[in-house]
Amino acid sequence: MAEAAAAGGGGGGVDLSRKFVSESELDERRKKRQEEWEKVRKPDDPEEAPEEAYDPRSLFERLQEQKDKKQEEFEEQFKFKNMVRGLDEEETSFLDEVSRQQCLVEKRRRDEEKLELLEYRISFHLGVV
Repeated sequence: MAEAAAAGGGGGGVDLSRKFVSESELDERRKKRQEEWEKVRKPDDPEEAPEEAYDPRSLFERLQEQKDKKQEEFEEQFKFKNMVRGLDEEETSFLDEVSRQQCLVEKRRRDEEKLELLEYRISFHLGVV
């Protein structure tokens, strides 16, 4: 009894000295996963439960990756390029109207200049003759 407690690492808990998983434990896990798969499986899904993807990284590495991803997403939200927004319909129509009015003012100025030049040439030509 004392040998079992010493080899087992304690009372009825998990044996921490074991560094492998037995085939029977793997079979039990597969059966449980298959039963859960049967409960949620849709008609077009395969009959067999898909195998779990094996990730050889340590828990620390996986958690660190998740933390880094969240930090990058957080920083992305506050980048300058994300703070600049586009113009809405009302703003674009206002800017179009301002641009149109500026073009009209410039056209009037050119027309007045042409008219004054024409009047000057006529008066100069009449004064010479």
